[in-house]
Amino acid sequence: MSDLLLTAYGGSILGPIAVLLGWVMDKIYVLLATIGIENIALTIFIFTFVIYLCMFPLTYKQQKFAVLTRKMQPEMKAIQDKYKGAKDQDSMQKQQMETQALYDKYGISPTGSCVYMLIQMPILFALYRVFYNVPAYITSVKNVFTELVNGIMATDGFAKTMTDIADAANLRNVNYDFTVSDKTVVSNYLVDVLYKLPSSGWDAITNAFPDLTLSIDTVVAKLEKINYLFVLNISDTPVNLIKAGWSADSKNFVLIICALLIPVISYLTQMLNIKLTPQSTEGQSEQMAAQMKTMNLMMPLMSLFICFTVPVGLGLYWIAGALVRVVQQYFLNKHFEKIDLESIIEKNKDKAAAKAEKRGIRQAQIYEAARMSTKSTSMADKANLVKDNSEALKAAEEFRSKANSNSLAAKANLVKEFNEMNNK
Repeated sequence: MSDLLLTAYGGSILGPIAVLLGWVMDKIYVLLATIGIENIALTIFIFTFVIYLCMFPLTYKQQKFAVLTRKMQPEMKAIQDKYKGAKDQDSMQKQQMETQALYDKYGISPTGSCVYMLIQMPILFALYRVFYNVPAYITSVKNVFTELVNGIMATDGFAKTMTDIADAANLRNVNYDFTVSDKTVVSNYLVDVLYKLPSSGWDAITNAFPDLTLSIDTVVAKLEKINYLFVLNISDTPVNLIKAGWSADSKNFVLIICALLIPVISYLTQMLNIKLTPQSTEGQSEQMAAQMKTMNLMMPLMSLFICFTVPVGLGLYWIAGALVRVVQQYFLNKHFEKIDLESIIEKNKDKAAAKAEKRGIRQAQIYEAARMSTKSTSMADKANLVKDNSEALKAAEEFRSKANSNSLAAKANLVKEFNEMNNK
């Protein structure tokens, strides 16, 4: 069943995250519905605010990390210059120890900036699953189709009729087979197809099932209210919407312009966010500064191009997320302008000393273990050498005792005995 679009994504990592995010979105949607607002686009904006509010502690830590890292850069560069070109093990070890001591002094971790991204990326990929197929995760939206789906399944020959309509609509990434025996599977396939149908597809549904006109009109009216942002279907991609607007008999330029605005606004909000984020090249090498400049240029461009190929809902999430970050960044900049970094560094001194002491003890233990291992090896080698020499002398003595009386070995024995007698 994992191949069904309507079935929630079954991945071991992204699957549970997508289900959790879909559950949160469903609750927000239901809450808005109680006050008469049923719209997925607005749900996405509120959902984005909730997500970033929950992630604010991490955002604050990341910003604090960035501020302290910028202040640390001159000292880091001094260490790098000090050991520039040094390839011997002792120098490299000293550089590593001084670098770690510097990180401890400022109370940050070399991998601190990765944590935020590691949390963001699974959420982003999971949201792709949710926005691409909203009914699979938001039960309130799926229920909109229930009456119409039951009516279609009760109509004779519906399988061939729906197959022809789905084939004509040329739906992308939608699996359907209305001839399977499992009624639940057929029902899911019908929701998949109906949710993705363009306007021409709904005209075909009305012509094919005239007895269900009332249910069809109800679903279409609901979808226009629920799943559309102006003229944009949030589950479709800007590329598909542009193609649909351009291929129409009378060109739908409103649809084309609105579809183009999603990637463009995403790009502009990402650029605004980067402009507000404090940037500093002090203490950085020219290569590192150039890499940062390239990244700040490429990331918004990637957002621009990717946004053309993902559901509009995901583009709305990026835009809403960028706007929330802009507001957060403005107030965080004000906060960090007033914060006393020296007091933070001072508080980290005791922690840094404790960490350095632990590292020193561990390093001393490693050196001692290595030294004892070397010493033990040397003593063992010496013992083996003495043993080998003793065995060699014993073998020689045995050889001489058995030597022929006329041989050179026998004469050597006589000389040996004469010397021993004189010594006594």
